[in-house]
Amino acid sequence: MRMYKKLVTLVVLFTTISLPVQAEPLLKIPATFSLHGAGYGHGVGMSQMGARAMALAGESPEEIIKYFYKDVEVESIDDTEILRVNIGHVLSSAKISTSSEGAVIQLFSGDIGDQLDVNPIAELTNKSVLNFSNLGANVLPSISVGKKTSTISKSRSFTVRWSGTRYLGGIDSIISVNSDGASRKYRYGQIQVRAVKDKLLGYRLELTNSVRLSDEYMWGVSEMSSFWPTAALEAQAIASRTYALSKADIYRTACDCDLYGGISDQVFLGYAKESEPKYGALWKEAVTRTSGLAITQEGKPISAYFFSSSGGKTEVAVNAWGSERAYTQIVEDPGSLNPLLNPRYASWDRIITQAVVASAFALPDVVALEVLNKNASGTVGQIIATSSTGLQVALRGETFRSRTKIPSAYFDLVHMQN
Repeated sequence: MRMYKKLVTLVVLFTTISLPVQAEPLLKIPATFSLHGAGYGHGVGMSQMGARAMALAGESPEEIIKYFYKDVEVESIDDTEILRVNIGHVLSSAKISTSSEGAVIQLFSGDIGDQLDVNPIAELTNKSVLNFSNLGANVLPSISVGKKTSTISKSRSFTVRWSGTRYLGGIDSIISVNSDGASRKYRYGQIQVRAVKDKLLGYRLELTNSVRLSDEYMWGVSEMSSFWPTAALEAQAIASRTYALSKADIYRTACDCDLYGGISDQVFLGYAKESEPKYGALWKEAVTRTSGLAITQEGKPISAYFFSSSGGKTEVAVNAWGSERAYTQIVEDPGSLNPLLNPRYASWDRIITQAVVASAFALPDVVALEVLNKNASGTVGQIIATSSTGLQVALRGETFRSRTKIPSAYFDLVHMQN
């Protein structure tokens, strides 16, 4: 899970600047801006590279967790609830099929929840493809068998079930969901397809996978390489479980879900994670060994933020996003600066175009950038841009990172190129 939040611009300063003729070259608009930095991600919570280094040094999962999160406990919590995970956002179409021999896919009208005494409106085999397209405020399904396609009556939502799940008996089946040019495989739960109105695009399809948090969801979370040390995997499993628990039952209309299955919450790959050749089983074992364990503060699961690597120290939530989280803290993170462990992000250099920087500050152009201050963690606190007209806009370093897509807010300005 890596937080990429759109934050409000903090400071807008309008100034009038009278420049002498000899200063004119300063107003030339740079083509690019150069940055040098370290780390990848927002820096808040558990550093995954730091967890890896600590695991290699012999630290336990609980020691790793209590190092990165302040004043917390690791304790057992009921995690058997069903999560609604978004696996397809603002889609215009999607396809569902299976290659499992003898498998059955059933289609139901409406969002039927956990009801079992409902009759399907269609049933498919592994020789069929179930298609969904957006038709105004409705979903229009159709079934393709070879070159023949038959349409089914539209509805606002549909439910898809397949054999070998808790909803439908039969052989264990793997289904494929194809959308936006990508294909992903799912083994558990059921899928809902709903037409939801997007503020910019109008009605689009939202696909969600309803899975049990404790195993069906956790087995599909893909936030750490499965070949990493056992203690790091277990710390990640506890953090991921905790994050999901903190979001469960908080329904979001925009995605028809509790959690997104992407980086705005945490990446959920479904069956692809546990079925990784050689290493997938290691992640599944880490989930099983830490079954039910979560990170709590005052008896409640925290929003267990985590990230890839830092610039040498972790960050607190208030510096990154402007909101306090009592369990976040600044601690040393030397593992992130180890080039053997973190060859891509122990240090990095980026060149950003004028267009990208101007867009980040919502200015017509930018002639100068200045880092106003840095936080105790080493991240940029505020960075200010000046336009050729003298207009100045300041952003949080984390906001600048998010808008320019640079690896982290642990950076320095190097120079500008004309």
